[in-house]
Amino acid sequence: MNLNLRNAILHNVSGNNQDELKDTIVDAIQNGEEKMLPGLGVLFEVIWNNSSEEDKQEMLHTLESGLK
Repeated sequence: MNLNLRNAILHNVSGNNQDELKDTIVDAIQNGEEKMLPGLGVLFEVIWNNSSEEDKQEMLHTLESGLK
């Protein structure tokens, strides 16, 4: 079976409003289940690909600070 996980995740959240997207993210983080990590990665990929260079630098700064 050839399953494209990225496309499946995008299909599942496509058309969701901000509240639904936030619920998806918060639920994935609060559950702490390893199986949710790919979904969060795909959502981060969408954010990254649709962010300005300034926003990317801010995200990197936030990430770096959070990992210290």
